[in-house]
Amino acid sequence: MQHPRTRIGHAARIERVVAYMVGRLDAPPTLEQLAAVGHFSPWHFHRIYRGLMGETVADTLRRMRLHRAASELLHGTAPLATVARRCGYTATAAFNRAFAAAHGLPPGEYRRRGGLGNAPPAFKPRQQESNPMSAPYSVTIEQRPAIDVAALAHAGDYEQIATTFEKLAAWAAGRGLPQPRSFGVYYDDPATTEAAALRSDACIQIEPGVEPDGAVRRTQVPGGRYAVLVHTGPYAELPDPYRWLFGEWLPDSGEEAADGPMVEEYLNDWHRLPPSEWRTAVCLPLK
Repeated sequence: MQHPRTRIGHAARIERVVAYMVGRLDAPPTLEQLAAVGHFSPWHFHRIYRGLMGETVADTLRRMRLHRAASELLHGTAPLATVARRCGYTATAAFNRAFAAAHGLPPGEYRRRGGLGNAPPAFKPRQQESNPMSAPYSVTIEQRPAIDVAALAHAGDYEQIATTFEKLAAWAAGRGLPQPRSFGVYYDDPATTEAAALRSDACIQIEPGVEPDGAVRRTQVPGGRYAVLVHTGPYAELPDPYRWLFGEWLPDSGEEAADGPMVEEYLNDWHRLPPSEWRTAVCLPLK
């Protein structure tokens, strides 16, 4: 039976491994190198990683690369062959199959449509919206309670916060903690703040009595009145519902945004579901 202190120590070392790996997606380290980063025996490292993370190193690498590829296809102009190579595929056909298996569409079609079709293919200025019944999303006003969470700060591009969530998952796994709800708290507007200066927190709900340690701190996701929009699809497509929420819904709602960060709640498990099924509640604080 593994002692709690040993498990926690393993989790901290796995956190270092995850951070090292996802910071080198273009040239992934070998299993031996990753074992050395975590100070694990290379004979047993892979089993330890899979036991804590619930997936293999290759699964993590593939998922993170395809997640990055979705963002590059939506927001970049690199040729498909270049995106495929950055994902580790020398043959475009193999990349097409892997991307389609993960996202439900081949990469070329995904780029052409501007995503999976769950969000509008392009944001329309307000003067072009003439029929309110054609709104691509529904918004509810909710009184949400404050939630006790373990939080790990993320500095930089919001699209890279998945790396911080992986580290937080390793921290929680090492302590045998359930992860009933997960949140992202975003303190800056990426349209007006340089990517390197963006601040956010990756968070998981914790019970009373759980005391975070190291870089993980105990805090709360703020409670209060929120406008809540639920988006279904890859996280790379979230800029579209944000633009619609602020550019269309808010001016016509009679509501006023409150001072406070944006909150995203991730409503299902992104590790085990295809991106087409990822559900995100985008929460705008209201006065």
